[in-house]
Amino acid sequence: MKNILVALSLFVGFFVHADEGMWFLMFLDRLNQRDMEKMGLQLTSEEIYSINNSSLKDAIVQFNGGCTAELVSSQGLVLTNHHCGYSAIAELSTPKNDYLTDGFWASNKKEEMKPNSLYVRFFVRMDDVSKRILGAVNDEMTEDERNEAIKAETSRIEDENSEDGKYVVSVRS
Repeated sequence: MKNILVALSLFVGFFVHADEGMWFLMFLDRLNQRDMEKMGLQLTSEEIYSINNSSLKDAIVQFNGGCTAELVSSQGLVLTNHHCGYSAIAELSTPKNDYLTDGFWASNKKEEMKPNSLYVRFFVRMDDVSKRILGAVNDEMTEDERNEAIKAETSRIEDENSEDGKYVVSVRS
């Protein structure tokens, strides 16, 4: 039986191809659009990501700082994976009302509960800041000096774009 499973998995492996990963949204048109259209995508790259116009990016939120969620109503209803909301559900649960085990359904907005720890962030835009950060370093710097220069430039970019705390800005490699 074990040999059959190994042979079957090797056989299937010849036909399976993973094509995934993180894509820079602002380069979607240039890097991925044609391939996705060949696989059946009917949205334009502008409909997926547009800095200045409404697009699919506006429906995807960061849920509690680590997970993604999808905005599915004009009133803020979001869907995410169970493990992403687990701690928020646990926060609302009590021995009498074990929502982790029994679930919960609000029949109206007044009955809805909000855990103190729960928040979502909306994606606003993505910019390539590589040239700016790399412009702050040079070949004569030590590794520690390079790291400090990158850290300082990253901090300046985040501060400049936060609009006095209105936005949470993250610079990532």
